Amino acid sequence: MRLAPSDVLASRHGRIEKALAQEDVDALVVTNPFNIRYLTNHVGTAGTLIVTRDGLHLLIDFRYQEAVSSLQSSPAACPTLRVRPVPASYDEALIDALIDLRLSVVGIEAGHLTVARHEWLTRALASRGSTIVLRSTERIVEQRRAIKDAFEVSILRDAAQRLEAVADQAFATVRAGVRERDVAVAIESALREAGYERPAFDTIVASGPHAALPHHRAAARLLAPGDLVVLDFGGILDGYCCDLTRMAAVGTPSPEARRLYDAVREAQQAAINTVRPGVAASSVDAAAREILIGHGLGEAFGHGTGHGLGLEVHEEPRVGRPRSETQQARLEPGMVFTIEPGAYLAGFGGVRIEDDVLVTETGSEVLTSVPRDLRICG
Repeated sequence: MRLAPSDVLASRHGRIEKALAQEDVDALVVTNPFNIRYLTNHVGTAGTLIVTRDGLHLLIDFRYQEAVSSLQSSPAACPTLRVRPVPASYDEALIDALIDLRLSVVGIEAGHLTVARHEWLTRALASRGSTIVLRSTERIVEQRRAIKDAFEVSILRDAAQRLEAVADQAFATVRAGVRERDVAVAIESALREAGYERPAFDTIVASGPHAALPHHRAAARLLAPGDLVVLDFGGILDGYCCDLTRMAAVGTPSPEARRLYDAVREAQQAAINTVRPGVAASSVDAAAREILIGHGLGEAFGHGTGHGLGLEVHEEPRVGRPRSETQQARLEPGMVFTIEPGAYLAGFGGVRIEDDVLVTETGSEVLTSVPRDLRICG
């Protein structure tokens, strides 16, 4: 597995340290495991990280001590990392560490620390006579993760390109009389053969009327002549997620199916053409939505146009209609996200076309290479 080299981690730490100064906190307690991995290369089901303005403190139990020790002797070692063993309770070890570090104001990841844990930590600090203040913060690490560094881009590009072999296997399996579930099994087997660790999400194979359900899961329905089939799948490679949706038709598609497909493909291309630095993410969504409205399919497109990709299959930036309660994200070089408009007609079926797109200094690069044509299958 490829891990971020030490100099890449150091650059990430620098950006977080600047953010701590901006937030006016002495440290950040990181409990989101994806954020811990991003900052330390530590992969595990448990762990707590304290990021101060001059170093990182990783709390881990016995299960991970040998692995972290080995990591720290490699080119992927985490600079300035200090390991703090957890003999029993992670929360008790966290209290001890915060007090030992003589901190005053400590940020917590409000989106990942439960109210119950926050209340317990507050009571425990008070019982120890500590005046440490726990302050809620929002997405400090996630916002920095939205801009991929060169190390991440290389993996995401590799992951996206490997989907071509998986798509070939998917199309080869689509034919009348085959169950949706069997197509999904073939796709997931092909993901393993292509070198992915595992699927990035539950594979979607939606045929006929099921194609009108954007998040339908593969079921026992038999594919039938005339069906449109949504094939939505992705894999995790070296921790990073890719995501692709392609369309197949079982036999000759009807004029209505072709109309629906052509409209969505036009909408997707319009969205891709909009991507460049400085553009609001909502403008990418608007470009796709305007095309579908022009085809009389505005009401048939009920979800956002895309989502960020990285260590998680859904992360920043969000590519959708603007929300009044949040500031609009603007595209920056290094962002990677899906563009996946769709149109869904209840009782008939639906179409979605999805690619992974990188924002470059001058525009965009489509990372996925599978042809977008409607594939006619037996």
